[in-house]
Amino acid sequence: MNRNTACEIYRRLLARYPIIDDRRHFIEFHNPFEALILTILSAQTTDRAVNAVRDELFSRYPTPETLASAEPEEVEQIIRSIGFHHMKARYIVGAAKKIVSEFGGEVPQTMEGLLSLPGVGRKTANIVLSHAFGINAGIPVDTHVRRVSRRLGLTLRIDPDVIERDLMTLFPQEVWGDINYLLIRHGRAVCMARNPKHDECVVADLCQYYQEMRTVEEEGGMKRGCLHKMLR
Repeated sequence: MNRNTACEIYRRLLARYPIIDDRRHFIEFHNPFEALILTILSAQTTDRAVNAVRDELFSRYPTPETLASAEPEEVEQIIRSIGFHHMKARYIVGAAKKIVSEFGGEVPQTMEGLLSLPGVGRKTANIVLSHAFGINAGIPVDTHVRRVSRRLGLTLRIDPDVIERDLMTLFPQEVWGDINYLLIRHGRAVCMARNPKHDECVVADLCQYYQEMRTVEEEGGMKRGCLHKMLR
């Protein structure tokens, strides 16, 4: 896909899902520390589940220092409703310890620094940089971004890191944070994994998946029509 078509997709999705008060995130946080911890917890679970444990978690451990001194087993009891809570409890305690010992108690504002923390991969680091610091270092690729970008024809790849590079090539850096938000919104509201709502899609005419599906249906209709004539 060329950049002009990609930018038209961006413009239509932005009109369909306007960004209000510069809000591009789905988890409830008040500072970079909360953004980091909740984003680590959000892997392979829902934003609703993460938001549900937020108040209890940060009332007990409001700072990196308090979380760093916690026993993972104590944290597990608070986040037990979240998938992989045993592993995630160790991740967030480990991340807090490293923030205290190596970053002066402050969440690092660089990709390299964030990637050095337990439980932080490129997607998590991109989310924290964008949402907590307003830094567009890349485009986080989750399941929605992966599915929607592949269906639209923004990328043909499967690997999230390669998809990210394809998207970064198509869109100017100043809208990288928007692209993640818009593709997630569209993936949740219209372009679901099963039974996407093509009749509600504002970019259907630009969508490779939709055009290919229509071609298959038309060819199938022609074949059925020929068969009907042969059998009459």
